[in-house]
Amino acid sequence: MNIIGPDYLVFGVDDLVACSEFLTAFGLTPVGVDDKGGLFEALDGTGVIIRHKSDPDLPAPLPTATMLRQQVYGARDASDIEAIAAELGKDRKVHKLADGTIETTDDFGFALKFQVTKRRELELPAEKINAPGAPAQRGPNELGVWDGMPAMPRMLSHTVLFVPDIEIATSFYCQRLGFVITDVLKGAGPFLRPKANDDHHTLFFIRTPEYMKGIEHLAFHMGGPTELMVAGSRFVKAGYESFWGPGRHKFGSNWFWYFNSPLGTHFEYDADMDKHDDEWVAREAPFGPEASQMFLLQHREKWAPGGGPKPDQ
Repeated sequence: MNIIGPDYLVFGVDDLVACSEFLTAFGLTPVGVDDKGGLFEALDGTGVIIRHKSDPDLPAPLPTATMLRQQVYGARDASDIEAIAAELGKDRKVHKLADGTIETTDDFGFALKFQVTKRRELELPAEKINAPGAPAQRGPNELGVWDGMPAMPRMLSHTVLFVPDIEIATSFYCQRLGFVITDVLKGAGPFLRPKANDDHHTLFFIRTPEYMKGIEHLAFHMGGPTELMVAGSRFVKAGYESFWGPGRHKFGSNWFWYFNSPLGTHFEYDADMDKHDDEWVAREAPFGPEASQMFLLQHREKWAPGGGPKPDQ
């Protein structure tokens, strides 16, 4: 099963206007959005779909406060969709739609949809760095940062779900859908990647009580740590609230910056995630700050010698 990763995440929200404003300010592009909601996409076409929570076309909600209604996974081709339908149809209802997509649920009732991926192939430069002892990646007079530089989400990276039983969740995605464990935070859960994606993770679980079941955060890849810092700084300046970061994780090595959102979950900019293949041996570490982050910064207003914000008291 050549599952690539999440194409879309679908939400049923309370306030379509506030959510639309948030997603646009975050850097996603509205596509076919009207007063009933629509798609907000990253540069590769992946993204977030919002509808009002009362929209009858949405999948049924979970019996918790989460606004997540469906995870839409992209696979390489139609034969992969058929293989997924055959496997999951052994023990649950799989609904085949006229467009060739299929809908079902996982073992905890999260609504899933599988489709031939809608991702567009990107041809964009990565962030360039100059370092002593190595050839310059930016040539003479080529700037590394400037006012107005582009800093747009490139791709839907990963989701983190609250689930009441890690073993059941892991078994479903690994044994039924072919996901691979890359690392484990003991006391929380495993990082997973589908076999057709070499990112460190596209999915992570955190064990919680049943009443918390839902989505903890979702993330979008940026072009590098500078883009992440620029986008995050602009987002704060636009009035949105930083939740955690900026910083850099240990497992996955990705830079991060999380924000609160009106969609009932956190949104993350991430950048520079590790890649893995089948030769990788999963690591384990106790869940906690020492295992989670290599370093953590705190955003503050701009400062210059001789003036600027006062230190925290």
